[in-house]
Amino acid sequence: MYKIMIIEDDEGIARAIAGQARAWNFDVLCAADFRNILGEFAAYGPHLVLLDISLPFFDGYYWCREIRQISRVPILFISSASDNMNIVMAMNMGADDFIAKPFDQSVLMAKIQAMLRRTYDFAGAVPVLEHKGAFLNTGENTLTYQGKQIDLTKNEYRILLALMENKGKVVSRERLMERLWETDSFIDENTLTVNVNRLRKKLDAAGLTNFIATKFGVGYLIA
Repeated sequence: MYKIMIIEDDEGIARAIAGQARAWNFDVLCAADFRNILGEFAAYGPHLVLLDISLPFFDGYYWCREIRQISRVPILFISSASDNMNIVMAMNMGADDFIAKPFDQSVLMAKIQAMLRRTYDFAGAVPVLEHKGAFLNTGENTLTYQGKQIDLTKNEYRILLALMENKGKVVSRERLMERLWETDSFIDENTLTVNVNRLRKKLDAAGLTNFIATKFGVGYLIA
């Protein structure tokens, strides 16, 4: 089931779109915290975003830029500000399409279905994992924090992926070594320690201090 995130502060419009989308068998989330759109986005992992321009605190252009830094998910702007300047600006910010309010619900659903077909017929969804404002894009193997991308080696990425997939749980050193062996390279205890230490230094340098905790004698965790 495809997941649609609606970022619209007019509750009536958001409810109407959500109802229509659910009738088409989509899973739907209406944004609730307009200060933390990126956090809700990462937690929900939508396949497509419907985004208004005029929003509380930060406008739709801002959130479009923020989402684009961590994901290539299709973004469809829905707005009454449909003059050429706003349409061009939306596209330049990374939007995939624009539909002007008021719109016919059937036309909106047709656009959504077309965008989903183009995006996912030949590729699966690209989930984004988030913790403390750091976003791990598992489709592109990239880590982004405060708008900056943190370069990771293949082993560092696999370690971080295993920890973020099990957030709040201790991942044993043995399990981490198994994940690294999937790269067809031999990893022993010392090599794992070196990789974890290097990863921690990169995270610390980016401002993500104490991101990875140690459970002595057992393994590591992201709490």
